[in-house]
Amino acid sequence: MTGIAPAPAVEVATGLQFPTSLAFDDAGGIYVAESGLAFGGAAPGGKVWRFAGGDRTLVADELAGPVTGLCWFEGDLFVSEGGAGRITRVDAAGAKHVVVEGMPGPGNYHTNMAVVGADRKLYFSQGAMANLGIIGLDAYELGWLRRLPHSFDLPGLDITLTGFDATTRDPFSDEPGATVETGAFVPFGTQTTAGQKIAAQLPCTAAVLRCELDGSGLELVAWGLRNAFGLGFLPDGRLIALDQGADDRGSRPIGNAPDLLFDVRQGGWYGWPDYVGHRPVTDPAFAPQRGAHPQFVLADHDELPPPERALLEFEPHVSATRFAVVPDRAGALAGQLVVTLFGDEAPMCLPAGGPPVGRSLVVVDPADWSLRELPGAPALARPIDVGFAPGDDALYLLDFGKFEMSEDGVRATQGTGRLWRWESWSDRPQGTIED
Repeated sequence: MTGIAPAPAVEVATGLQFPTSLAFDDAGGIYVAESGLAFGGAAPGGKVWRFAGGDRTLVADELAGPVTGLCWFEGDLFVSEGGAGRITRVDAAGAKHVVVEGMPGPGNYHTNMAVVGADRKLYFSQGAMANLGIIGLDAYELGWLRRLPHSFDLPGLDITLTGFDATTRDPFSDEPGATVETGAFVPFGTQTTAGQKIAAQLPCTAAVLRCELDGSGLELVAWGLRNAFGLGFLPDGRLIALDQGADDRGSRPIGNAPDLLFDVRQGGWYGWPDYVGHRPVTDPAFAPQRGAHPQFVLADHDELPPPERALLEFEPHVSATRFAVVPDRAGALAGQLVVTLFGDEAPMCLPAGGPPVGRSLVVVDPADWSLRELPGAPALARPIDVGFAPGDDALYLLDFGKFEMSEDGVRATQGTGRLWRWESWSDRPQGTIED
């Protein structure tokens, strides 16, 4: 009816501990995974909760944080335990069954969300161990090198190295000014040589992989996706990934690298670590502020598949995390994608001083891959997941909670995660964003 303002969003759950993921069952239940990250004094260990009819039920706990994804399929939940490099199936009785294990880690990124394809196989992404292929002091500052030997990246295709090594301060030496040289796809402090060959590995990093629902038959789908945190199928069967761009940090920094939306094709190479989509890292547009312009680390580009062109480039550092396909019943917006933008992590991932980016919702139209704002959303600190429940036109929004980076590290407030139900989301006029 005209003259009536759209209804505001309502809170379904509050007090969540840095949640990351949403899923829905066929009986009206809503599942939320808490990351298990001990920010702001929160207790470690991931949990999964079910919300239905005003009740909140604990489904699983003592999960290895960060929990990075949930997938509901035929009565079971598939939980991505990024901190352990595994995917666990939780059955209707709450019993846990390890499906995938032994994935690379620990590293900058983790084993991410899983989705089930029409072929009844489990598709999931595995993030990179390093920002741009070389382990640097950013890993030390993040705590990995101090705590454990930091895993290095494993290629999904046979590669040949240029022999480029980055020189950094040696955090393990007591000698003032001591430095160490580190190459790509090797442990910290290991040098490489021109023409050095490294065979494809399985499992590998920076990839999309798949397996049977019981974890057997692991195989590579595509390589060169740096951190495809968001993964899902379109109604036409295409597999789409939100790939988070590299940062201005570490021993191989890069500036202005956008997040990318990709059509994931079997056997494709998606450019990482030498291309951002189809553009080489040597492009002047990618000049960093925190170090030398990146050089190529791969010498055999002509022997690899051509780097895939992205369907869409987001603004650098918006941290596109998840998307949901608008169901057919939603009228004119059916088939479009609602995308959550978690936002930048300055000053860790880029120099401080610029305006904040992300922390918002956008709509992407697959007809032309145009991008526009979704205004009118509730006040969200860090939107991280979005979804539609079966038979429900409302948009569900998951907020990670209050979280910012500073020169002193993480500043976060525990218990600030929230789940929203936004019934009138499609009634709002939508603005445009220039590409």
